[in-house]
Amino acid sequence: MGSLTSSIVHPREVFKAAILANAASVVFLHNHPSGSTEPSIDDIEITNRLCKAGSILGINILDHLIIAGNDYLSFRQKGLL
Repeated sequence: MGSLTSSIVHPREVFKAAILANAASVVFLHNHPSGSTEPSIDDIEITNRLCKAGSILGINILDHLIIAGNDYLSFRQKGLL
């Protein structure tokens, strides 16, 4: 849950459902209402933080997708993951 221009993301909350489901891997996804799929510095930083947390927890991060309108960006395809 966030505001108009940002969202508070904490690994504890992000991984809670995955842990309860005994997930081996996850895909992250969020939208950019602006229409641009370009990841922000914050998007890249939180993805790196989540990857570190996932590594500690033994949960593989398959990808992080940004959805904007009819387009998307894959962190994995872009080499950011």
